[in-house]
Amino acid sequence: MSSHKFPSPFFWGCSTSAHQIEGNVTNDWSEWEQSNARLQSLSTNGHEASDFISGASCESWNRFEEDIACLKQLGVNSYRFSIEWSRIEPIKGQFNQDAIKRYKRFIERLREEHIEPFVTLWHWPVPLWVRDQGGWLSKQTVEDFSSYTQFVATELKDLVTYWITINEPQVYTSQSYYAGLWPPQEKSIFKSLRVIKHLVEAHKAAYHVIKTIDAEAQIGLASHNIHFSAKQPWGINQLLAKMSSLFWNDWFLDQVDATQDFIGLNYYFHKSVDIHLGKKDRLVSDLGWELYPEGLEYVLKDLKRFNKPVYITEHGLADKDDRHREWYLKESLKHVRASIEAGVDVRGYFHWSLLDNFEWADGFFPRFGLFEVDRQTCKRTARPSVHVYKTIIEQNEV
Repeated sequence: MSSHKFPSPFFWGCSTSAHQIEGNVTNDWSEWEQSNARLQSLSTNGHEASDFISGASCESWNRFEEDIACLKQLGVNSYRFSIEWSRIEPIKGQFNQDAIKRYKRFIERLREEHIEPFVTLWHWPVPLWVRDQGGWLSKQTVEDFSSYTQFVATELKDLVTYWITINEPQVYTSQSYYAGLWPPQEKSIFKSLRVIKHLVEAHKAAYHVIKTIDAEAQIGLASHNIHFSAKQPWGINQLLAKMSSLFWNDWFLDQVDATQDFIGLNYYFHKSVDIHLGKKDRLVSDLGWELYPEGLEYVLKDLKRFNKPVYITEHGLADKDDRHREWYLKESLKHVRASIEAGVDVRGYFHWSLLDNFEWADGFFPRFGLFEVDRQTCKRTARPSVHVYKTIIEQNEV
């Protein structure tokens, strides 16, 4: 392999999640978005409430052929997306055949276009009945997730090889049960520990369910890893950086190591740690997140010890005017290539995101898409960086 080429074969793709693009979903997130207290808070702070309600979003549920056209324009050979649990099982134990047929047809269309599906089973929202039984605080939810997984995997076993059980368990737990920023807005270290324990159990159970249905299936989860560095070379800062990495990056992956065929890596953040847990930003995205391409190499090399294939399942930036995306994409991929040269078994890269979408508590303001989406018409329009990524894919190098 030359210093510029990626391995062949290599999965080049994009990522999305159901709640963020499908539109008109009913789950715990959609109800929270429209809660009176939240809408009043947004109004008080001078925001337009409609900008923070997912609503029709990108209408991908009904416009999936337009999404496939975008994928074909990019020339990707893979696509990571999620299945919305609340569509499949709106009532406990009652599975929606029309919904699974729609997902099945979508995957068939991907395969007709020679695009490999990477399917995420859970990307944060839960059905209302799961919320009402206590969400992930309830042990019952682990069992219910296993039943949901069995139904989906049975229906799609002939079409799907790559499964991602859970997306970013650390982020979901910290935002929803520790910081209290996302539904159900709990602020409890004890509840956080209970939730993360149940998510470990849910992944393990889903892994065994899928393997029973298809022993050849490849199964992992998507872990949101941060590059922690010491702001100053002092012993206390080095220790803080190491402890932060062990707690945030390593703990969950260590718990599920025996039940992963691959590791999905989501990378967005670098944190320069000092005794005050401070962070000095350089170039930043529209959300104020530091653009630190070299951090991707660090977190990839940290994964080498697991001795498993790695897929970069999310990586991107909010960049409405496409000012930094080309630079950030190319520089980041150089560090991916360097990681491969160093022996990390990286087998794919999925850019977040294919489309501008609903960015959770930040609403429609952040624009992560390679394709711009008009809020009124949902028309997809390629940003200039589409050509950049397409060229990289065609040449299999950067």
